[in-house]
Parts: sequence; C-alpha cells; structure tokens
Amino acid sequence: MHPMAIEVLREQGYSTDDLRSKGREEFAAPGAPRFDFIITVCDNAASETCPVWPGHPMTARWGIEDPAEVKGAGQREAFVRAYRQMGRRISLFLALPVDTPDRALLKAKLREIGQTSE
Repeated sequence: MHPMAIEVLREQGYSTDDLRSKGREEFAAPGAPRFDFIITVCDNAASETCPVWPGHPMTARWGIEDPAEVKGAGQREAFVRAYRQMGRRISLFLALPVDTPDRALLKAKLREIGQTSE
C-alpha cells in the first residue's frame, strides 16, 4: 500500500496495521467469502473485462484517478481527494435499497454513483 494512502487513512482515524493488497485469486479459492457486489475503482482498468466471480455478484466501475500517479507537492491532496470521493460514493451505496428485486434499477444506481464526485 502506498505510504501516502496509509498516512491519509491514519489521519482519518483508521487502523492500518493489518492492511495489505489481496489478489483476486484469494477470493476465488474454495471456502472464500461470497460477494454480492464487486466495485472496481481503478481508472486505468476501464477497458478491461471484469472477471467472472463465484456467485455472479453485481459489478460496477467507480473509476477514480490514481493518486499515486501524482508526483510532488500535490500528491497528498490527490490522496485526500480520492479518500473523499470514495467516502461519498460509499455513503450513497449504503443508502441504496440493496434488497430490491429490481436488479436493473439497482445496477443503474450503482453506475450513477460511479459518476459522482466529492
């Protein structure tokens, strides 16, 4: 994990001691938890096909500019901006009626959330 990401998360009161990158393989293994939703945030992967996940969870792409690509004095602000953007989108996601039988509407709402900014 990027040192600036850790710094921003710690400033927000999050424990970062056990954070680590995890590959898709870890979640595709037998006995791994099943997901209802898969949200990708990598802006660079916009043209890539999302892999098929066990259980066929609903997927959405919430592209966010990679703050690690920013060099120099603006990098910290880029990480803070990404943190705020994710926080706003997660708040909107948590307010969705995820138990609705209208999956097309839910998918559209997930896509709409991906277009929101701070």
